[in-house]
Amino acid sequence: MKRAFGGILTLLGIIGIIYGAYSFVQHTGESRSVIVAVIVGIIFFFSGISLVRTTKDV
Repeated sequence: MKRAFGGILTLLGIIGIIYGAYSFVQHTGESRSVIVAVIVGIIFFFSGISLVRTTKDV
């Protein structure tokens, strides 16, 4: 269950980082929303990776 949640967090992080990068390149959206999307994406990505790495298979 934890590994699946970690995988979901990782995917959401990747999506957030890609969305932030795309918005930055296209100059769409407000600069604060781009920064928030990237920061939340990075947090989700690294917490998901950490959760997957530290959870043992049963």
